[in-house]
Order: sequence, then structure tokens, then C-alpha cells
Amino acid sequence: MAGKIIRYFAGGNTARGFYSLFDSNLEGLERVYILKGGPGTGKSTLMKEIGEYLSEKDYSIEYLHCSSDPDSIDGVIIPSLRVGIVDGTAPHVIEPKLPGAVEEYVNLGEAWDAKELAKKKQAIQELSKQVSQAFQDAYQTFAEALRVHDDWEKIYIENMDFAKANELTNKIISTFYGNMTLNKQSEVRHRFLGAATPKGAVDFVPNLTADINKRYFIKGRPGSGKSTMLKKLASEGEERGFDLEIYHCGFDPNSLDMVIIRELGIAIFDSTAPHEYFPSRDSDEIIDMYESIIAPGTDEIFADQIKEVESKYKTNMKKAIGYLADAKTLRDELEAIYIATMDFDVVGEQKEKILSEIQEQADLE
Repeated sequence: MAGKIIRYFAGGNTARGFYSLFDSNLEGLERVYILKGGPGTGKSTLMKEIGEYLSEKDYSIEYLHCSSDPDSIDGVIIPSLRVGIVDGTAPHVIEPKLPGAVEEYVNLGEAWDAKELAKKKQAIQELSKQVSQAFQDAYQTFAEALRVHDDWEKIYIENMDFAKANELTNKIISTFYGNMTLNKQSEVRHRFLGAATPKGAVDFVPNLTADINKRYFIKGRPGSGKSTMLKKLASEGEERGFDLEIYHCGFDPNSLDMVIIRELGIAIFDSTAPHEYFPSRDSDEIIDMYESIIAPGTDEIFADQIKEVESKYKTNMKKAIGYLADAKTLRDELEAIYIATMDFDVVGEQKEKILSEIQEQADLE
């Protein structure tokens, strides 16, 4: 029987630039392999193959997907062995805390033909510059989308009953935790619910909540208090010693989109676009923030204003995704240059070396 696999993003292309939550997910690991090497050097494939092998050996696996190419991965973690392998190249540079003792660099650049790459130096420089510019254009456009989104939120914030919002939050806190407090320190992991990618918005909500008994789908409008409620639920859970998975918004990392408390079998998440889901199990429940705490008729009264701001927001988001797609196309060209110079037998040897060390670790457990 294969081990359980969960998938999430630990880095994101956001309105605040590239934003990394890698450190939170690597915390507590006793061995971290940091892969170095240019694009196309086989980092994602190496990690996938090791993950697949260990999953078939019944180990549970976490795949950290790449926000710039969701079909690729930026990391794989084997929690029970306290081992991780991560892509340590820009933009997700991993700073080792205990080099050698915990973190170990693995240089896949040893597998390329440096002389051949030197002949392509100008093309590499030009493509790298264009990739960097495409990402900067995306980040600037996401930032503009966030400013527009703030105007959208303001409409609903000004028509919110904050007393009712607090009452609803306190009721949910009571439902979740009751009088329970665990006699331990909470272990908290910060991740992204989804990511803006060259393919558009991508998330792994079905995978992450597959074995959760009780799922709460939060419905509402921008600015209707969804993130604030999630922050309060997470804070209460941490104070009471529950282990938490806190999922940030892939557009604005300062906002939260989901909290999972596996010890209670509970997941609660913002189930509005672009990660809109609907109940599919008898135990699923909807929490409608608009219905509960926003003044009746707000949608109708401000219909024209909402339509205008929503259109501006969507236009900016589409434009930003276009820049990410441009970056992906350029990066594919860059990868092709490196791939042509690679000796993948050397990469295979590195993979076998890492796997051998992990298996040795497993036998010691």
C-alpha cells in the first residue's frame, strides 16, 4: 500500500513579489538536501522519483509544487524520517542553519558541460534577463490588482456588522474547540492554499482535505471578514496546543485562505473564486459571511461600482498571468540550452546517493 501524498505550494508569485514559506515547512527536519544547478538540470525529476520510490515503500510524502510551473516540484519532504530535499536556486534560496550537520548541498551543475554552456553565454544572459523582467512585470501587475481589490473590499467592509462578525467567529471557535486544551506546544506549518501560475490559479484543496471528516466552506465577498475569522481561529488553536496547517492566500500572503486542524478532523477554507468549491459530502457545511454579517442589499445598492472594480481586477489578474506564461516560455528556452549539455547519468548517481542515505536513515529509525 502506497503512503499518503499531500501537495501544496510553499512559494508564490504574489502581489508582494515572490513570497517564500519554505522555512516553516523545513523546520524540525534532521536532514535537508539543497539542490543547486541551473534550469533543466533535473532537480524536479530527481525529487519526484525519490518521492515516488518512498511512497511505494509506505512512507507518507509531501510534495512542494512550483508556482511558476505547477507540474514541477520545488521540494519533497518525508515527515516520518525528518528528511527533505529542496530546490535551493533562486528565487527560493534556502539559507542553511547548520551546514553539514543538517543541510547538505548537492551540486547538479557537476553534470553539465561547462565548455558548451560557455559558448551559449550570451543567449543564457539574454534569456535570464527576459525571464527576470517578465516576473517583475507580473509582480507589478499583481500589486495593481491588489490595490483594486482593496477598493472592492472597502465596499463590503463599510457595510459590515462587526458585532455580528465577532459573534459568528466566537460561535465557530466554541464549536471547534469547546473546552479542549492540549498539554503541548502547537506545531504550526505555513503554506499557500493555491498559487498564481502560468496556467492560471491552481490549488490542491481536494487533496489536502481528502481525509478530513468535517469541512467548512466559507462563502462571501471580498472584505467580508473571511481572512480575519481564519486568523482568529488559528490563533485560538495555537494557544490551545493544536497542530495547525495555515494556508495563506496565493495572491496576498498577508491574508489567510484555509486552516486545517487534523487532530480534530476539521478544515475551514475560503471557498470563493478562484478556489471555489461546493459541498460534496453529507458532513460538509457552508458558512455564508455575506448572509450573516453584511447589510442586506449591499450587492444591489453598489452593483455598478462593484461591476467596475471587479472588471479592473480581473483585467489586471489576466494580464499578470500572461506575464507568468511569458516567463515560463522563456524559461523553457533556457532549460533547453542546459538540457543539451547535461549528462543525466551523473544526476542519476546523485539521486542514488541521496536515496541510499535516506534508506540508511530509515533503517536507523
